Amino acid sequence: MKQNKVPQNPMDDGNGRRKRVQGKIIKGIAGFYYVFAKENRKTGGKVYECKAKGIFRKENKKPMVGDNVCMEVLEEEAGIGNIARILPRQNELIRPAVANIDQALVIFAIVKPEPNFQLLDRFLIMMEQQGLSCIVCFNKLDIASVGERENLQKAYGSCGYRVLFTSAEKGEGMEELRRLLYGKTTAVAGPSGVGKSSIINCLNPDAGMETGEISRKIDRGKHTTRHSEIIALQENTYIMDTPGFTSLRLFSMEKEDLQGFYPEFARYEGHCRFTGCSHLSEPDCGVKQALAEGKISPVRYENYKDLYRELQEQKKY
Repeated sequence: MKQNKVPQNPMDDGNGRRKRVQGKIIKGIAGFYYVFAKENRKTGGKVYECKAKGIFRKENKKPMVGDNVCMEVLEEEAGIGNIARILPRQNELIRPAVANIDQALVIFAIVKPEPNFQLLDRFLIMMEQQGLSCIVCFNKLDIASVGERENLQKAYGSCGYRVLFTSAEKGEGMEELRRLLYGKTTAVAGPSGVGKSSIINCLNPDAGMETGEISRKIDRGKHTTRHSEIIALQENTYIMDTPGFTSLRLFSMEKEDLQGFYPEFARYEGHCRFTGCSHLSEPDCGVKQALAEGKISPVRYENYKDLYRELQEQKKY
């Protein structure tokens, strides 16, 4: 007797298995993960709305924004899938909670609002603790004075950080910023009001639409706390827009280790009378002498003192 063939599921690979596609998680909200998949160079790519398979809960493993994943396509036309496997991570940050980052870009305004330098130092220390290099971007160049710019360059450029000055309003510094971001996945962070969104829109005008395809899929996004999301700038170049921050607390650090995150101190520590000098109250301190001679930024030194005392207080409890 002739058997009728069962119609093949268009998402099967011919062996009864669903089509699998590799992609990157670009956003996660309320248990849904939005995976950008680019199957070939000719297509612009597609965003799939996915849930994570139950096996991840059993393994106590949670997908993160930035994860490269293998997903099963459930409905091609609707862009629905399941995350089947998380590919090995290059790294994993705790705050912001993201994966596979190459570097960080922290954005502050030169003026309006005035930069919170202690907050900036906290962020730089946290990134360095996680093994990431950091670009320091000072925005609103168009309304700042030459003196204000020079002071910032002296404070942060002289201690080894890559410092960039931009004006999102005028488009200044954008080409250099694109060059520094090219071929990498960069976590972008900064407090509110500094022009972070304006810079992202300059780098990628489509970003202002909050990645249109995702917005069409998510109505719930309007009423949720902002989450990290990835924006593709060009091939193999991504920026990860992380929620704005107003405070960062340092953990997992001994107060004696803090000076290692102030590289400008190193060249003067050999002139300290005491080994293990904290550079606070000890006499004949090479770092304090360099400070008095204008060789170390007073802003950076005051931040160091405040953070040292904070770590000292934490140790008591």
